[in-house]
Amino acid sequence: MLEVIILAIALSMDAFAVSIGLGSKHSHKSLSLALMAAIYFGVFQGIMPLLGYAGGKGVFGWIEAFAPWVAFILLVLIGGKMIYESRVEGIEQDISKITHRVMLVLALATSVDAMAAGFSLTLLEVNPLYACLLIGLVTFGFSWLGVLIGAKTGTWLESKAELLGGIVLILIGFKILFV
Repeated sequence: MLEVIILAIALSMDAFAVSIGLGSKHSHKSLSLALMAAIYFGVFQGIMPLLGYAGGKGVFGWIEAFAPWVAFILLVLIGGKMIYESRVEGIEQDISKITHRVMLVLALATSVDAMAAGFSLTLLEVNPLYACLLIGLVTFGFSWLGVLIGAKTGTWLESKAELLGGIVLILIGFKILFV
């Protein structure tokens, strides 16, 4: 279960970084925005790995011998993408008004990586429903905190969160491959 907690924290860093950016730009309504971000990001981050897990189980029989390599490649690509994104400006800088539609798009954008990472759950001996619930709850908490932190401190922590999340996902990929 420790691996799932670490995976949950790493996956939530994308939503955390976006939440910091949102909070820094919209600090005048941080509590309502924190709740909105936490719900959207938490729900989508909880559902998407379950979809990835289901897809992974569906093709697992065909690629069983290569499954650790597939999980490794996916996690390294996702981690690399997060590291790259930590070096460029986030989309939340261009958003002037927060609507449910905007939050839906942001939640989908930040959770696509979680769907791909959900494939790695097929290789861990965990209940996928509990794992996805944990991922959703951790993301809920980090998104809530991200908005509040962004409202108080600005964006200085935003890129560091994505960088850390990317590094952790790559390390999980290596662990799956070599352990």
